[in-house]
Amino acid sequence: MKSVLILSHVMSEIQYFSADERRTFIAQYRALFRSAGTLIGEKEFQILRRHISEAIESGSYLRDANGINRLLRDISTALILSGEVGLDRSTLGAVLTNNLVAEKRLSYEQVEELFGADCVKIIRGIIKANSLYAKQETVQSDNFRNLLLTFAEDVRVIIIMIADRLCLMRTINHHPNNKFRENVAYEASYLYAPLAHRLGLYRIKTELEDLALKYTNREEYDHIARKLSETKESRDKYIREFIAPIKEKLEAAGLNFEIKGRVKSISSILNKIRKQNVDLEGIYDLFAIRVVLDTPLEKESADCWHVYSIITDMYRPNPKRLKDWLSVPKSNGYESLHITVWGPEDRWVEVQIRTKRMDEIAERGLAAHWKYKGIKSEKGLDDWLNNVRDVLESGDGGPMELMKEFRMDLYDKEVFVFSPKGDLYKLSKGATVLDFAFLIHTRIGCKCVGAKVNNQNQTIRYKLKSGDTIEVTTAPNQTPKQEWLTIATTSKARVKIKQALNEIQHKEADLGKELLSRRFKNRKIDVSDSILMKLIRKMGYKTVTDFYCALAQEKIDVNHVLDLYNELERKENEESTENRTAENFIAQSPSGDEHGEDEVVIDQNIKGLDYRLAKCCNPIFGDKVFGFVSSQGTINIHRTDCPNAANLHSQFGYRIVKARWAGKLGSQYAIVLRVIGNDDIGIVTNITSIISKEKRVMMRSISIDSNDGLFQGHITVLVDDTTALTALIKKIQTVKGVKNVTRETSYAQ
Repeated sequence: MKSVLILSHVMSEIQYFSADERRTFIAQYRALFRSAGTLIGEKEFQILRRHISEAIESGSYLRDANGINRLLRDISTALILSGEVGLDRSTLGAVLTNNLVAEKRLSYEQVEELFGADCVKIIRGIIKANSLYAKQETVQSDNFRNLLLTFAEDVRVIIIMIADRLCLMRTINHHPNNKFRENVAYEASYLYAPLAHRLGLYRIKTELEDLALKYTNREEYDHIARKLSETKESRDKYIREFIAPIKEKLEAAGLNFEIKGRVKSISSILNKIRKQNVDLEGIYDLFAIRVVLDTPLEKESADCWHVYSIITDMYRPNPKRLKDWLSVPKSNGYESLHITVWGPEDRWVEVQIRTKRMDEIAERGLAAHWKYKGIKSEKGLDDWLNNVRDVLESGDGGPMELMKEFRMDLYDKEVFVFSPKGDLYKLSKGATVLDFAFLIHTRIGCKCVGAKVNNQNQTIRYKLKSGDTIEVTTAPNQTPKQEWLTIATTSKARVKIKQALNEIQHKEADLGKELLSRRFKNRKIDVSDSILMKLIRKMGYKTVTDFYCALAQEKIDVNHVLDLYNELERKENEESTENRTAENFIAQSPSGDEHGEDEVVIDQNIKGLDYRLAKCCNPIFGDKVFGFVSSQGTINIHRTDCPNAANLHSQFGYRIVKARWAGKLGSQYAIVLRVIGNDDIGIVTNITSIISKEKRVMMRSISIDSNDGLFQGHITVLVDDTTALTALIKKIQTVKGVKNVTRETSYAQ
């Protein structure tokens, strides 16, 4: 092909490719043209070649920050899509042009002229998703919600990103940066492999999981691979002997078919070893036999069951392991009949029975439905994407909690239940009556007290079974309870319950706050926020909301709180001014002493002004700061690197005043540290142990989210100044397994 040789020559002139990359590129470019020639013709390839050459020569289409060749990655991704998924012209066009558009070497108008408006829509989604990876090789937890929302907008964006991640995983086998390889592998295992599984892209999902295992646990991967290689000959012999009599019977029945055996993936085998607590030799179903029928659509079900009867007449089946996805397919379109039979040499063997159409859908997932559009409904995908959007847009939990909920729905198997009218609903295995109620409607879920299941009364804890008919029972006075979070299993139900609980808690907190405020007013007490906060902490409440809720629920007596407040205020007044906090201190009059009683000096050594430490950036002693005069006349002290600093300077420059720290008054400042690392045994204990040993450092609270071997923690500590904070961060970073420790921008009390 002339165009590929010209493009390759241009690249060799500017040393764009290594020798190995050049050979790989030429081979993959030709393979892509052969496989996708009907979708993208020679004319489009010529135009793309010209734009790519110009982009390379201008230096805007070179390697990424990790040294990965961007053009080779795009071509490889397109080849994966063409071979493994078999998508349409718009999708392949989007893969080949999105980087050119992102680098402004190609406009959206030019892409639309080449591949149509649908291609432009996909490119916008890819660029939006890629922007979240702009500064690091894996998407940060703060951006999970944005990434998944982007995915939920168009299923093709998900599929492209999955193929791209597989391409990257194949590429980094010998990458010199081991941390980069591990980070990419972890993300592939907890995000992209589950997505591939949910979309029915089992071959891609399996390879992603195997490569992730290879990069994160090379020793176990190599051990299983070596064992499989050693037993290959005997395994192949067994498969041939098992298949031979089945093949003879199926031919005698006049069926058109293909029969083959396959070994299960290394990651799947390792999961079985861990789950069954046996070694490799103790796993009975290392491989599966697949019978693929070539039969008309109207005869598919009958012929599959015919094969089932032939095989079970020859080998004794295990009825507990029968999986019928013919009658009710999975929500990702998967259809097949799985049986496990007792074969020769007293071994269990799994047999999968399906048609060519079912096999293509099983291999290529939901994308294959486009080829059979109109034959099978894609409602399952639409329902799933709508549920994803609902969870992402309304979820209150942190990103790691979100991923935990999200993965639960991806991996769990399904149960199929009916409403009294006969409508069919799919839920994850283990779902309860409560989950079903929230699936019907949030209002019904919040009022649910039980259900009639198959005309028998059941509690909200009842776990649904396939075939159940469910009629939800509600009560007008029912409200969600905290324990419901231990009953509900689906992400939608859990998110809605958390929302309802938060609403209830906020209402109760408002009542408690109003009650306390009224009592303070009755006793003519001027409330000091700092003293009240100390009182709340002293009483053992982690948050102000918890404290006010306890007041509203009469768990603590409001008069007792007033007495404790008066006592604490009296002690505060008796102590020296060294114990006052800068945030709440208001000087009575200017003083001639440079430092005086203020921690912060405003403008030209002006002291005694009313100032507060801004909550948006939470400055502490040692930070570079400036003052901002609020509309109420109070001066708010901000860090110079505050997220709002640029906006304040640009829009309200006339209200900015200089500020500096004058002297320490013994105050401690609340700081939130975000810690990310491997979820190893004892790592949290080691971190908290370090904090507890630090002088003048006090831990106020800790929140940990764990997901697939990684954890993210938010730790609130009290420190004296930036020196103490820097020292603490360095010590936490020395803990084995800790990947990153950062100071959060703000702290919300």
